[in-house]
Amino acid sequence: MAGGEQRGERPGGPARVALQKEIGLGSACAIIIGNIIGSGIFISPKGVLEHTGSVGLALIIWVLGGGVAALGSLCYAELGVTIPKSGGDYSYVTEIFGGLAGFLLLWSAVLIMYPTSLAVIALTFSNYVLQPVFPNCIPPYNASRILSMVCLRNYEELTPSKAFNFWMTPSVGHLALAFLQGSFAFSGWNFLNYVTEELVDPRRNLPRAIFISIPLVTFVYTFTNIAYFTAMSPQELLSSNAVAVTFGEKLLGYFSWVMPVSVALSTFGGINGYLFTSSRLCFSGAREGHLPSLLAMIHVKHCTPIPALLVCCLATLIIMLVGDTYTLINYVSFINYLCYGVTIIGLIVLRWKKPKIFRPIKVNLLIPVTYLAFWAFLLIFSIYSEPVVCGVGLIIILTGVPVFFLGVYWRNKPKCVNRLTESVTCWGQKLCFVVYPQDGVAEEDEAPAARSHLPASETSLRK
Repeated sequence: MAGGEQRGERPGGPARVALQKEIGLGSACAIIIGNIIGSGIFISPKGVLEHTGSVGLALIIWVLGGGVAALGSLCYAELGVTIPKSGGDYSYVTEIFGGLAGFLLLWSAVLIMYPTSLAVIALTFSNYVLQPVFPNCIPPYNASRILSMVCLRNYEELTPSKAFNFWMTPSVGHLALAFLQGSFAFSGWNFLNYVTEELVDPRRNLPRAIFISIPLVTFVYTFTNIAYFTAMSPQELLSSNAVAVTFGEKLLGYFSWVMPVSVALSTFGGINGYLFTSSRLCFSGAREGHLPSLLAMIHVKHCTPIPALLVCCLATLIIMLVGDTYTLINYVSFINYLCYGVTIIGLIVLRWKKPKIFRPIKVNLLIPVTYLAFWAFLLIFSIYSEPVVCGVGLIIILTGVPVFFLGVYWRNKPKCVNRLTESVTCWGQKLCFVVYPQDGVAEEDEAPAARSHLPASETSLRK
């Protein structure tokens, strides 16, 4: 794993087991771009085109998706420098709305958002590796799942008359689902906020990395889709099981093998980035007392949160066996957008509750309001178009309520429960060779300022 996982040393003192501030501007941009451009651009074009019904409208959806991600990232930039703590959405929602709201976001992220995203990326990896072996059919189900687990010139379509030649009339619900498919490809724009404490000078580098990465990704995505439509007809794209492989066969001939290899490398890198950030979310949740304490421990030599990584991998393996790729995308996109909206509502609430708090970046209120207007449109029509998928997502989030009160809020548990918890924690420490991290530079410099924003009652609740 990259960045922030080496043993620190105190000047003239012994080695210190802690996460280090080693992520500079270049690495920060690489985290955002690498997490966004993982697998989405290789699978979402088919879903977007299927729901929009025309090439031109599909391209508009891609550009608008980048614009919406840019609005959201501006809001997250303000939150990230105002509350400079690792954990991203979870940390912001916890501090603004309290422990229950933060726990529900953490619960949905650990159960659905991250495992589903990792499952989709891993399945994309396996599909592209297996597609050359099964060129005329869908790769076998068992083969794609096993491989996923192991990896843990046609310009006419772009002319106006062709681009907006609808073979179906998209409803508002179809457009909402198209945005959900496209938004999956842009997911990851907020991931740098999960490792804020490992950033060098986060007040400067966090917004800079966002401002550099999001426009670049939007440019790449839009022109990648234009390239797809110049090489394939809409019908060919919709019938393709692996869009990039079909694109390579059309243009590269004997060198078409380059495309599946390139996609496999991209998705494999995306898995690494998702595991890097998702483990930090579990780590932050455990540190705040919302997850088992074992997940807040790191390896004594590599300083990697091994237990958190294992939990993320296990949840991904379970999700991978449920549902097809595009249903999984709808699940994760709906819950993602729900969490994004709640977090950005928190920005407005924080402006009202703490108007005098120091904000190195302060965006115009029109930006979060515009984002929330789009957010409400997307959620309402997504629920209308896919009530089962959205309903299941909401139910999964709400199942966290009893878990919060039993596991977090209830302090005076029976001694037998405490002994069992201690035994499991001790066993996990011996198995993974992990310990609690010592106080690091990030926590010494940044965390006190962030904790001072908490109400006294909330601080005592989470101790």
